[in-house]
Amino acid sequence: MPPTGLEPARMNRKKGDKGFESPRPYKLTHQVVCINNINFQRKSVVGFVELTIFPTVANLNRIKLNSKQCRIYRVRINDLEAAFIYNDPTLEVCHNESKQRNLNYFSNAYAAAVSAVDPDAGNGELCIKVPSELWKHVDELKVLKIHINFSLDQPKGGLHFVVPSVEGSMAERGAHVFSCGYQNSTRFWFPCVDSYSELCTWKLEFTVDAAMVAVSNGDLVETVYTHDMRKKTFHYMLTIPTAASNISLAIGPFEILVDPYMHEVTHFCLPQLLPLLKHTTSYLHEVFEFYEEILTCRYPYSCFKTVFIDEAYVEVAAYASMSIFSTNLLHSAMIIDETPLTRRCLAQSLAQQFFGCFISRMSWSDEWVLKGISGYIYGLWMKKTFGVNEYRHWIKEELDKIVAYELKTGGVLLHPIFGGGKEKDNPASHLHFSIKHPHTLSWEYYTMFQCKAHLVMRLIENRISMEFMLQVFNKLLSLASTASSQKFQSHMWSQMLVSTSGFLKSISNVSGKDIQPLIKQWVDQSGVVKFYGSFAFNRKRNVLELEIKQDYTSPGTQKYVGPLKVTVQELDGSFNHTLQIEENSLKHDIPCHSKSRRNKKKKIPLMNGEEVDMDLSAMDADSPLLWIRIDPDMSVLRKVEFEQADFMWQYQLRYERDVVAQQESILALEKFPTPASRLALTDILEQEQCFYRVRMSACFCLAKIANSMVSTWTGPPAMKSLFTRMFCCKTCPNIVKTNNFMSFQSYFLQKTMPVAMALLRDVHNLCPKEVLTFILDLIKYNDNRKNKFSDNYYRAEMIDALANSVTPAVSVNNEVRTLDNLNPDVRLILEEITRFLNMEKLLPSYRHTITVSCLRAIRVLQKNGHVPSDPALFKSYAEYGHFVDIRIAALEAVVDYTKVDRSYEELQWLLNMIQNDPVPYVRHKILNMLTKNPPFTKNMESPLCNEALVDQLWKLMNSGTSHDWRLRCGAVDLYFTLFGLSRPSCLPLPELGLVLNLKEKKAVLNPTIIPEAIAGNQEAAVNPSSHAQLVGFQNPFSNSQDEEEIDMDTVHDSQAFISHHLNMLERPSTPGLSKYRPASSRSALIPQHSSGCDGTPTTKPQWSMELARKGTGKEQSPLEMSMHPVATAPLSVFTKESTSSKHSDHHHHHHHEHKKKKKKHKHKHKHKHKHDSKDKDKEPFAFSSPASGRLIFFPRPVPTDFHQPL
Repeated sequence: MPPTGLEPARMNRKKGDKGFESPRPYKLTHQVVCINNINFQRKSVVGFVELTIFPTVANLNRIKLNSKQCRIYRVRINDLEAAFIYNDPTLEVCHNESKQRNLNYFSNAYAAAVSAVDPDAGNGELCIKVPSELWKHVDELKVLKIHINFSLDQPKGGLHFVVPSVEGSMAERGAHVFSCGYQNSTRFWFPCVDSYSELCTWKLEFTVDAAMVAVSNGDLVETVYTHDMRKKTFHYMLTIPTAASNISLAIGPFEILVDPYMHEVTHFCLPQLLPLLKHTTSYLHEVFEFYEEILTCRYPYSCFKTVFIDEAYVEVAAYASMSIFSTNLLHSAMIIDETPLTRRCLAQSLAQQFFGCFISRMSWSDEWVLKGISGYIYGLWMKKTFGVNEYRHWIKEELDKIVAYELKTGGVLLHPIFGGGKEKDNPASHLHFSIKHPHTLSWEYYTMFQCKAHLVMRLIENRISMEFMLQVFNKLLSLASTASSQKFQSHMWSQMLVSTSGFLKSISNVSGKDIQPLIKQWVDQSGVVKFYGSFAFNRKRNVLELEIKQDYTSPGTQKYVGPLKVTVQELDGSFNHTLQIEENSLKHDIPCHSKSRRNKKKKIPLMNGEEVDMDLSAMDADSPLLWIRIDPDMSVLRKVEFEQADFMWQYQLRYERDVVAQQESILALEKFPTPASRLALTDILEQEQCFYRVRMSACFCLAKIANSMVSTWTGPPAMKSLFTRMFCCKTCPNIVKTNNFMSFQSYFLQKTMPVAMALLRDVHNLCPKEVLTFILDLIKYNDNRKNKFSDNYYRAEMIDALANSVTPAVSVNNEVRTLDNLNPDVRLILEEITRFLNMEKLLPSYRHTITVSCLRAIRVLQKNGHVPSDPALFKSYAEYGHFVDIRIAALEAVVDYTKVDRSYEELQWLLNMIQNDPVPYVRHKILNMLTKNPPFTKNMESPLCNEALVDQLWKLMNSGTSHDWRLRCGAVDLYFTLFGLSRPSCLPLPELGLVLNLKEKKAVLNPTIIPEAIAGNQEAAVNPSSHAQLVGFQNPFSNSQDEEEIDMDTVHDSQAFISHHLNMLERPSTPGLSKYRPASSRSALIPQHSSGCDGTPTTKPQWSMELARKGTGKEQSPLEMSMHPVATAPLSVFTKESTSSKHSDHHHHHHHEHKKKKKKHKHKHKHKHKHDSKDKDKEPFAFSSPASGRLIFFPRPVPTDFHQPL
């Protein structure tokens, strides 16, 4: 529990209190953020922050905060100037690693860099020195007010400016800006403690043009105009303690709508979209009512704001009392397909208001609780809104996704607990990134992490009941609500933080049940369960002999021990059996309740109590079994492969009322292409009571079965007569009826059947002419005049159907395809696509769905050799300015072209877009698409794989993406897909050297090292901490993510670093210059003959001034520092004074020269390693290592004063 508030800290802490222990030596209680100038033209922001903190240790001498991108001008503590140092090791992860290109090395370095500025470890990029005048004040644990002036110029992350290049003022152009980012990214737009566990109250002020509106968290207290009425200031107060990571901002010429059903809810959208906003948000009050009812707790904030913006980072971003949505979610009453999707987004964001914004987390390892609870209550809303079928289908979908991902990658761990670097403490050794921190996670991994979290919550509900589950949530909310109202007892605020142990304790107290085994199985370890099942019926004993095997040796699997439910449908009814799974392969005898049928004619009772007549002629006469299901309630995270006869799957499809069972049987019937399977699927298609998603799946299964039975198929093509009967005119069967989409089930089936029919093939593997003509007729006679709904999604699906009908071209003598010698069928398809594209330019459809489908269809024609393969069209559609869905579809085609045609030029074009495109989401998607559909992989020979590409991608992830965590992790994923974990094979091999493999106790050849005296290095490698204790150095590579092969470059760096520190200890200190100096001018403190980075003596300074000035293409730090000399000469700590004055003069000259030239400094530093945030010494200056940015403190001299500007 972080002690503070208005009483002394030590009095608040009870003995043995296991509450939240803050990693910081102070407690933040209030923060003011004031942004008084926003320039849309220059994309810049100017403002200040003021943090109110209470020290919790008597000798607090420095305060660490988070800040990225911000240019800091001035820091004052209680109105006294304070010195500060800015150091961000994530700007450039690996330094001077010209020969290093392996991902293992990078991942370790990146994890170390992120930890070095992790607020949850008490670290930060900005280190502020408490002025000596305040030391007595601090000793008495009295309040400190830290005032920081800062600016942001063209931010690349955190804040996103959208400035359309059209005529008019900024408001007329619809220019707007909003905060965005992945996880805790608030540090990108103002200095703060960017942790989910540091709560405080907020005052937020934003001065904007009179035509603009600023939307932020909390209550709008007042809006004040300036004297000239050209600007106005919005004042917001957030009195509920909130983490900085949940603070947000949106500024633009928004149109405002007060919710007619709930006046405390306000909606904002960009100009001219108000009618869409009214319709889209008209449902939101029902979501509020649902959550408040099930949680028996009121919405925690006094207001709620929804803001719809363009170029969104994600579709939904939830912050305290407000959510930011993509404007693409807005829709009118005419749109069918988008409505459920948008409603789901609104419900998701509201669930996160309760768990995620109001209740925050103690640490990253507790994230699963928040994501799990918000996902779980969102699932309950889905069940209530869309029905049990939709809910179970969604659970099945989520389960399939997590199972596929874990089996592919090796597992998702919900509760990562880290110990001291032992092998068993490295639970994610199968991954190419560290899971210790959210900012090092692959985006796909994080998506799957959220998916698994809510599935595990559902398993807990199965164990303790929904009633107890909701009581636990209510208890958490009640405690948090009480704590949030304690304005002067801020140590109580930790009740608003959830932890895994606290959550489990609540479950135990409320339900009285021990769920520890369940937590151990699904939360504390990764992996899913893989079951293989088969059975035999023993007629003599009337027993079902069920065999269930497990595979727990493959990656991503685990062994399951515990109960497993099996449902057996017999002639006399449906029976549930609970088996106890104990061994790897185990036979279970299940007694049957019915005797074999003996020609009885009676109705058969189903699971839901319904009794039906069945045609039992297909089943085995000796067996009473109709079908068997393993784990029907999905109460284990598993994959089941079960063997039963085709007639059993057919019975299951026809008569089992659970949609999950029907989906499973459809999947299984693909392997049984028989007339009986065909009939079962056709029956399902005709059954109007059947869930529409099951019928849609049946369409595609029927197409596959028809293709397998092509030689024996009789009658018209599959589904044609059915479609004609359902949707065409009685008198003229080739003409489709006028559209009427009043029945949504019929609508979804009507647009799916032609897409599935187009996949049919004849004996020559071509789409039957009859099917193509039929689809072209559907397009030709489509009439939407009398329909109250838009048909844009339906027409887009018709284009997809045309694309599905395309088969590879047969070329004679390698003839070149031209428009004149096009296959007549293909010509018809191309003409339709062209017509649709031209129509779209005149009458664009909602979300340009038709253009998207046309672009995909053109790529299909190219891939099948009907039209020349050329990316020019797609590149023109991918340019900035087109609607985002069009751009993504076009980029997908370019990515595919790059792979198929092995085009280096297009790959470069894509990489250029990743670096320079204005929309963060598009950049992220390109990386994602390249990773999923790579131009080559690590095991392939490819002309695209060369040294230049390796360098380009290395530079991208090393320094080109430091402004966006998601983008950097995407670049890491791509690098891993292309080159793997070790050194890329396409790099030339330099002189070979030896590397020690400590595990196997042998030396291995390594191509990445410089020849060096191996003996000393071996010693360093074996005991890397031997010198480290002397200077407090922490080796970034001795963490739990250790590589098996220790790279010698790493060893050299460590050695050089240690010897460098020992040299420094012999040199005199230069107060006023040694600590607070720019990272790039470190050469001023390096002797001319010091060890280079690789341990070899150099004759020049390793970090030369020239290099720092010119830069090496690395990302620039936005900081320049200038220091003022001190009047009083401080006492020297050391005896030698040989080079002191020379270094300080050199250093000083360097700064003033930079001031004149207005140049930015580059950060040339190694990782800033984690160091003790509760350092008890009050030394005012320190040496900073050139390699790591680590501070070494010396005894305190006469106090000195450091001034801004920075």
